[in-house]
Amino acid sequence: MTRLSSRFEATIADIDSANGEDPRRDDVAGEPRPRELVYSERMSEWLPRLYPDASEALRIAARAQHIRRWKIPRNHYPLGREGYNAWRSACRDHHAALTSAIMQRHGYADDEIARVVRIIRKEQLKRDPESQALENVVAVVFVQHYLDEFIAGHKDYDDAKLADILRKTLRKMDSTGHAAALGLDLPESTARLIAMALK
Repeated sequence: MTRLSSRFEATIADIDSANGEDPRRDDVAGEPRPRELVYSERMSEWLPRLYPDASEALRIAARAQHIRRWKIPRNHYPLGREGYNAWRSACRDHHAALTSAIMQRHGYADDEIARVVRIIRKEQLKRDPESQALENVVAVVFVQHYLDEFIAGHKDYDDAKLADILRKTLRKMDSTGHAAALGLDLPESTARLIAMALK
């Protein structure tokens, strides 16, 4: 495993502090905890399982993937694909700016910060291995922890529509991500939807 620096540890602590302010709560083992803090911890848990030699830049990007996302509510943007894309773009800018400021405080050079920003933005997906790695981890975390919640919130969607939505997510992954997603211990109905989406 890559040896991590003290400035990395300080950066992670600041990211966690920022996410710890999330007023929303997720129940984890009977304990209500800040939603984005839980999400970031899940990202950091999965990253070394798939990429044990992940760089500091990739580890920071994974931890900061949703930093203070609650400040950019989805319902402030129009419904539909155009509104969704505008929201996602605003989120990427938000996450990149906050992470850059934290890294600057802890002595990272401009080129190191720029690298993390490119990964957070998932620039050159399919061509940049670290952007692809982050996308794989994002998707696996979603499937394991948030897919059932998404399905429960869209009871008006039939299996074909849900599979089509999943297909768009899975299309961004590579074989490493697909193998990890298929290896998850999931409810039978969820596993069936993933199998449909991968066809």
